[in-house]
Amino acid sequence: MPAITGPVQIINVSGGIVQFGDSLYISPKNNSKSTTGQGAANTGGFVITNNGLSASNVLDTSLVDQPNVGNN
Repeated sequence: MPAITGPVQIINVSGGIVQFGDSLYISPKNNSKSTTGQGAANTGGFVITNNGLSASNVLDTSLVDQPNVGNN
C-alpha cells in the first residue's frame, strides 16, 4: 500500500537509509574504527586540555574486528 507523505526537509545525511513508502526489510549496517590521542575528541564551547606525553597504539593484529557479512 503506497504511503502519502507531506513536505519533507532533510538537512544532513551522514549514513543510514531514508525510506518513503512500503518496505519489507531494511537492515542498514556500518562499522568504523578510529584511533585518536588524548584530548583529540573533546567537543564543546570552551575546551582546555593540558596533556603531557601522548601516544596512541595503532598496531592492530586482528584482521576482522566487526564483520558485516552474514550479520543480519
